[in-house]
Formats: sequence, C-alpha cells, structure tokens
Amino acid sequence: MDFQFNSDNRIDGTDAMAEQAEARTRERLARFEDRLTRVEVHVRDIDGTTNGAEGVEAAIEARPAGGQPVAVTDRGAKPEAAINGALKKLVMRLDSDFGKADRVR
Repeated sequence: MDFQFNSDNRIDGTDAMAEQAEARTRERLARFEDRLTRVEVHVRDIDGTTNGAEGVEAAIEARPAGGQPVAVTDRGAKPEAAINGALKKLVMRLDSDFGKADRVR
C-alpha cells in the first residue's frame, strides 16, 4: 500500500507530521493493507487565522485494488485530531464495503 501526505500552505506539514500520519494510518488500516493499493491524506486549514474548534479538515482517500476509491473527511482543532476522526470513519466504511463484497462472493 502506497501512502501520500499533503497539506496546504497554512498547515505546517513537516516530515514528522507526515511520518506520524503514515504510522497511524498504517496501524489503523493494517487488516486492509493487502486490499488497498494507495492511501492519500490531505490536511487543510479551513478557517484561516480564526483557529476554531473545527478549523482543520482531513480528507482521506483509499483506493481498493480493482474497486472505486473511498473518501472520507473529518474536522478537528488540530491536524492529528482531524486525521484520527477521518481514519475512524474510513475503517467503518471499509469494514462495510469489504464485508458486503465478501458476503456476495
């Protein structure tokens, strides 16, 4: 599974943040790893200088082998919180999608 991390110009997307996001993503998606070809994490600041409780948005797109991409988003005060929320949604979505596909077989 390939991993790609992107951030906008208002988020300090350091190498440490990218490594932390990759480690957390690989940990949460480990059971799906052989079924996914690529995962992209996009983090952006949506409220500018306001820095509100939900001022950062994380969008995660997972690409299943031979299937349509699955995308989820979540918001949080910090990039880590937004990424964790989006990962939680993605795991639930992949459980559902792969579970349905396995039952059809």
